[in-house]
Amino acid sequence: MLSGLSLAQVALLLAGGVLLDLLLGEARRWHPLVGFGNLAMRIERALNRGNARFVRGALAWTLAVLPLAALGALLCHGAGLAAHAFLLYFCLGFRSLRDHNLPIAQALESGDLAQARLLTARIVSRDTAGASEADLAKASAESLLENGNDAVFGTLFWFVVAGGAGALLFRLANTLDAMWGYKSTRYLAFGWAAARIDDVLNYLPARLTALSYVLLADHRRAAWECWRAQAPGWPSPNAGPVMASGAGALGLALGGSATYDGVAEQRPALGRGRAAQAGDIARAWKLVRATAALWLGVAAAAALIMGAFHA
Repeated sequence: MLSGLSLAQVALLLAGGVLLDLLLGEARRWHPLVGFGNLAMRIERALNRGNARFVRGALAWTLAVLPLAALGALLCHGAGLAAHAFLLYFCLGFRSLRDHNLPIAQALESGDLAQARLLTARIVSRDTAGASEADLAKASAESLLENGNDAVFGTLFWFVVAGGAGALLFRLANTLDAMWGYKSTRYLAFGWAAARIDDVLNYLPARLTALSYVLLADHRRAAWECWRAQAPGWPSPNAGPVMASGAGALGLALGGSATYDGVAEQRPALGRGRAAQAGDIARAWKLVRATAALWLGVAAAAALIMGAFHA
């Protein structure tokens, strides 16, 4: 491993990071990713102008990500396991997925559509003002499935590869993709580098996440078939496998129509089965939670096997 950690240390730190995240959640004040987002906005405003936007975007990504990733590597080298654990905790968004999505289900189940719309608007970019219960349940389930990879499993993957610095690099790159990776007039050229780098970093984690969703599926065959048939038609090369397999795993028909900035868009179909309902938000969360347990279990088993082999 590039981080210099043993497999046993990696397994313990993975479990410790997830446990810390579940116990403490995201920082209420001075969250590092919020601060990074503010820094990224300043860099974008300074560089996203004039000619050579592709080059400027690549430079902006370099200035935003690499110095902080290098600082994380130096911190891990100097402070050891404590720094690795600290960075992993701050890079994970496991509990926040639960805390942001389960209240939507609760609002829908209690008949409070206005509150459900407000809560859903905080986690998705689509319009929610006129959304129905099915629309909101679909949006939340899709967010859980996709962000299970982006906020949890991609981070865990890169932690295994490169320790705390790897987790930090991935999360910063993923954050920039979320901020700059749009095919709009403003970001099409400038955000190209951020989008493509995230595609590369997410390629293996996304497919491992999709495979995990298949293995843990209520409808395993459907999850596999939806992944293979539907993922190529989704705009994102990494979100496609994750969301298609997850929708198939839950036996839900996701994707389809959604409204952005007042304009209805018809997206490719995801999964198959019935429309999402309030209770399916909890089912999507349980799939993400089970996947996290699977990954931690595999890491622990690998550490035990390697320990026995070298004993």
